Amino acid sequence: MKLIFSEQTVDYAHYQFGYAIWAVPEAGETPADIFRAGFLPSSRQLDRFYLCRQIRVKLDQFELSSENRRILRKGEGIHVELVPRDKFDYTPARREFFKNYADAKFGQDVMSFERLDSLFSTPIISHLLVFTDAKTGGEIGVATLYVEGDALVYYYYAFYDLNHAQRSLGMFMMTSAAELFASRGVRHLFLGTCYTDRALYKTQFAGVEFFNGFRWSANLEELKFMLQRDQQKSDQHLLETEAYRSLFYEGDLDKLTGTSVFRMPAE
Repeated sequence: MKLIFSEQTVDYAHYQFGYAIWAVPEAGETPADIFRAGFLPSSRQLDRFYLCRQIRVKLDQFELSSENRRILRKGEGIHVELVPRDKFDYTPARREFFKNYADAKFGQDVMSFERLDSLFSTPIISHLLVFTDAKTGGEIGVATLYVEGDALVYYYYAFYDLNHAQRSLGMFMMTSAAELFASRGVRHLFLGTCYTDRALYKTQFAGVEFFNGFRWSANLEELKFMLQRDQQKSDQHLLETEAYRSLFYEGDLDKLTGTSVFRMPAE
């Protein structure tokens, strides 16, 4: 992959020069190669990706916890079906349901009908998980996915009936996805970014890890340190922070850099 560094913010007084880091796939690479390096899609065509603090689950380490089981019990009577996108009927009723959910969760017209239609016509969705109430036969949720063989599943947008709050439907859908794809031998389940405490629900799975900017880490105390640091004004970037290096890398810069997944080839 090719990396592109786009200037973003500058704090010259503290020698902080921010960059948005993009990855562009090269010939012979698939999106799974880019996901593994810590990037998520910034284009629904899967031709550009951005580096970020994101969450994934190593599904060979996944097993249901007591909390996971509690969530699944709350959703008893919900049928789960994996549907390829070309077999999924994007009906006007579904379109309206997805738009109403997006308006309620993200804000009015944050996701326009045009943006929603685009979502369902681009390669970033290869499959959908459809959730149906077995008692009524009504569809109560749909999760959009990018699936690449047994390499990965990217759990993208989830749309669900907000009248089912007592069933913890959003968490039920994500937990069901983890259980399903672990049973199918998929390597990783990617769950999106984590930049606030509100996103910590994504860490409720055995085998979870996050990308910290230079490697995948399973240390959730490290993640919580970063989340807490996000709430404070700092004149240092993360790797300059002595407390971070001391707590998680024994204060050893060589130990820290030795874990990096990135290398620049010699000219």
